[in-house]
Amino acid sequence: MPSADDLFRPTVPQPEAPAPRSATVRAVPDQPAAAEVEPEAAAEPAAAPKTPRKPSGRVRHDEKMTVYVTSEELLEIEHARLSLRRNHGLAVDRGRLVREAVSLVLADLEANGEDSILVRRLTEG
Repeated sequence: MPSADDLFRPTVPQPEAPAPRSATVRAVPDQPAAAEVEPEAAAEPAAAPKTPRKPSGRVRHDEKMTVYVTSEELLEIEHARLSLRRNHGLAVDRGRLVREAVSLVLADLEANGEDSILVRRLTEG
């Protein structure tokens, strides 16, 4: 079983030893994805105005996390990807689709806390 250091290691050589990160959230079926919370942002008071959370989009990602999904979930992701292309003219890959979904859910959690859809779904189950 790999350790956390093995799972969250950079995928490209670093010029110097990186500072430890406080939190990293990743979700991707077959491509790296990230929505990072910087240490300074985590220490801010809740009343401070925050900029809206944005997904990383089409950039090179240096971190990777593997997420296992059921075949039905993968088919739903693929169906959504094809629907975006067919109905909206948006050609996105599965990684981008997942990064966008994660960004939306995390923004909802940050804005609504206990009333967020994520908290409601996780407590139902």
